[in-house]
Amino acid sequence: MNSERKIIVLLGDGMADEPVPELGNKTPLEVAKTPNMDALASKGVMGLARTIPAGIAPGSDTANLSIFGYNPSKFYTGRAPLEALNMGITLGPNDAAFRCNIVNLENGVMADFTAGHIDTGFSTIIMNEMNRNGLDAALEFYPGVSYRNMLVWRNFPFDRMPSTTPPHDITGRKARGFYPSGNGAELLNKVMHRSVEIIAESLVIADGRNHYHGDPVSVWLWGGGRKPAIEPLTKRFGLRGCTISAVDLIHGIGRAAGLIPRPVEGATGYIDTNYEGKAAAALEALSNGDNFVFLHVESPDESGHEGNIQHKLQSIEDFDAKVVGPVLNGIAAFEDCTVLLMPDHPTPLRTKTHSSDPVPFVIYRQKGFPAPSGYIQSDSYNEPSAAQTGVIIDDASVLMESLIKGSLPL
Repeated sequence: MNSERKIIVLLGDGMADEPVPELGNKTPLEVAKTPNMDALASKGVMGLARTIPAGIAPGSDTANLSIFGYNPSKFYTGRAPLEALNMGITLGPNDAAFRCNIVNLENGVMADFTAGHIDTGFSTIIMNEMNRNGLDAALEFYPGVSYRNMLVWRNFPFDRMPSTTPPHDITGRKARGFYPSGNGAELLNKVMHRSVEIIAESLVIADGRNHYHGDPVSVWLWGGGRKPAIEPLTKRFGLRGCTISAVDLIHGIGRAAGLIPRPVEGATGYIDTNYEGKAAAALEALSNGDNFVFLHVESPDESGHEGNIQHKLQSIEDFDAKVVGPVLNGIAAFEDCTVLLMPDHPTPLRTKTHSSDPVPFVIYRQKGFPAPSGYIQSDSYNEPSAAQTGVIIDDASVLMESLIKGSLPL
């Protein structure tokens, strides 16, 4: 048996929610069958943690930065530069990076922020054509995975970033009024409007595949920022390990924290992702010398943005059965392993976007994790049960240190 202490974070992106009328005014976590997460709740210490500080916009970028141990109020510089790190894009101190989604607008409405989960091959053609069309010498477009791509503005000439809106925040709403404003907005809007023609031309180059009905597909620019400067977890706590995810954001934060991305074939970021492959990769990493793994599953968040109740329930149940269960069975091979289970933020089905409400977390350690005075144990993992334990962490960025030290800061 491996006696070195191990730590694994199991993160179900956007799992938390509000009571849903169609579910009898219960949350998806209350309704979904989650025997493995319930088992963790019954054995570990559960509570609520606030991942989004006051005054900070709720998002997977800020929330996950908190969970990695970095308070966004101090360390957040924008979402896009974190993702650019994982894409191998070198950013200078004066450069700015922007997320470049490919979206589907129908009659001016944000119909689909993923453009039908566009094929990566087609989105690569689009990014190449954006570069070839010479929109501005300072702009560079980089293909990513599916609808998630990147724009880098070299030597960004302003002190402050423009105001932008994540496209998943306005699903089903008129896009007018949400286009970039402020510093540099004129050029960004020019790019977005010109992209409609470029994407139409790219469709011809792609021999007509991935045809979309309704109004033209467009790029949507948001999440701008400069390169962050944070002290790696490898230096702060002596950790060595990896990130397992389908999205560049998690790997980007991980790279800044000194962790190595671990690819998993078939990891899509949607309900068809390779859950089993992620769990197997995590256990293999821990067995082969890593002492820290951050395993992230995106599908509950995507389902929340879609407002799809059945998909959200399915993604939660798949996460429980295909990730949490196998990981709990697998860590029996280690003498001392600590598990942190939580979402990064709620993605309520009602609003189809992120909220700043605190989220339920569980910390379980094989050798035991001390519960605070007055703690009320629960045998189910969900928002109401977490609230009833009496544990509230106002700054989720302290949880990382709690995992290392073995006690909550209460």
